[in-house]
Amino acid sequence: MTSAARPAPTAPGAPPSAGPREWAGLAVLVLPVLLISVDMTVLGFAVPHLSEDLSPTGGQLLWIIDVYSFVLAGLLVTMGALGDRIGRRRLLMIGSAGFGVASLAAAYAPTPEVLIAARALLGLAGATLMPSTLSLLRNMFPDPRQRLFAIAVWGAGFSAGGALGPILGGWLLEHFHWGSVFLINLPVMALILVAVPLLVRESRDPDPGRLDPLSVALSMGALLPAVYGVKKLAEGHSAAVPVAAIAVGLVLGVVFVRRQLRLTDPMIDVRLFAIREFSVAVLTNLMIVFAMVSSLFFLTQYLQLVLGISPLRAGVALLPGLALAVAAGFAAVALSRRLSLGAVVVIGLGLITAGFLLLTRAPLDGGAVLVAVAFGLIGAGMGLAETLTNDAILTAAPPARAGAASAISETAYELGGALGVALLGSVLTAAYQWRLDAVPGVPDETMRAAEETLGGAVTAVEGLPAATADALLLAARSAFTDGIHLTSAIAAAITVAAAVQAGVLLRRRRTPADRGPADR
Repeated sequence: MTSAARPAPTAPGAPPSAGPREWAGLAVLVLPVLLISVDMTVLGFAVPHLSEDLSPTGGQLLWIIDVYSFVLAGLLVTMGALGDRIGRRRLLMIGSAGFGVASLAAAYAPTPEVLIAARALLGLAGATLMPSTLSLLRNMFPDPRQRLFAIAVWGAGFSAGGALGPILGGWLLEHFHWGSVFLINLPVMALILVAVPLLVRESRDPDPGRLDPLSVALSMGALLPAVYGVKKLAEGHSAAVPVAAIAVGLVLGVVFVRRQLRLTDPMIDVRLFAIREFSVAVLTNLMIVFAMVSSLFFLTQYLQLVLGISPLRAGVALLPGLALAVAAGFAAVALSRRLSLGAVVVIGLGLITAGFLLLTRAPLDGGAVLVAVAFGLIGAGMGLAETLTNDAILTAAPPARAGAASAISETAYELGGALGVALLGSVLTAAYQWRLDAVPGVPDETMRAAEETLGGAVTAVEGLPAATADALLLAARSAFTDGIHLTSAIAAAITVAAAVQAGVLLRRRRTPADRGPADR
């Protein structure tokens, strides 16, 4: 049995409408999304505190941020297929318990290495959450317009978590240890474990076939080496090992796809990519998240370490953009009745591009208002575009394969986020190190610490004469701001490319809301 309600249709041939239990269940399913979004935002705000307490290198800091997304991306396809087989609600429960345990380990990590390991465990548990929630929605809301609204609520939860994260995280970081940003996961996980069995019906593929172990190994073998290689290449390491890792990932990816085409019961239906709306929507989501997550990585540091404002005030500066992402998600539902899918997506991507172009003008002093406006444009554009692309992805897949389709979508999300931090984060780090010249009077050892990260520079000035410390901080902040300009320009180019492909390939395509009966 699926999790959809069974009230009588209001018109012959119309899909059944969702009932009160489904709408209450939707509120519960927003919680894991809310939590993951909060985690993404508060961790960015905790970077200066992590840098001071654990003294990670630049490479370790990037791993702390993105190992979660790497592990999650490598396992999402597997977990989506597993949920189709053992039950999506059951998998959500298992993952929620694991996420709580991993959060506790991360909160009290004594070294960068332990924190990286705990974040990897969070990725393992988190891989069960996102595909489970999105695939459950596909079965709970068979009516296209109700489903579009439900996805807007789901997306609003993601944005609302981003809005709550800076405020909550800023307050926690001003009053407690940085580990408190992980401890906030525990009560949310407890609520999920209590409420999901009461409000969400189990759903699974009625005829899933067996889970192919070789496909599982190939999917992980394709993603993890390729992502690792791209990351190391971007960090400026010797090219031989990264290129070899990328080549291994690509070869295993080809083998994985060929195997899925031959299997009677494939782990994911790669033929879905032959559907134009599906493939364009997945790629668009990847490119949007690639740019969006990288902006959170550098803006939180810019606001706190360059402009020198508190974590709480930095969160307030980003709040308008995250609130606009929520509002734009609901606006997309109304726009979908008047404009084509391609038109709404292009408008959203245009707003994101404008926001990044504005960030290329970020000043060394007094840039909080500019950041608020720029991030407002980015958030509004993301809310518009992703509400419809997510619905297009789910609509393309049959209900029985909702888990696999959701896993593909979430893999694009997490891979985009991981690559955004890894690539654009590495570009930012490289630009910072290239622009930071030696400062007269600063010892070589102190200069090397300052060159690792901006947080390292802020810590390294302790004990230096006041004039020398001011000179080093000015040089470090100027170099970091220059890195933001370059990174923002690259992000703008990426979103322009996404807008062009959406405008061309989704031209004259109707929105999902146009293809179903009206919501009654």
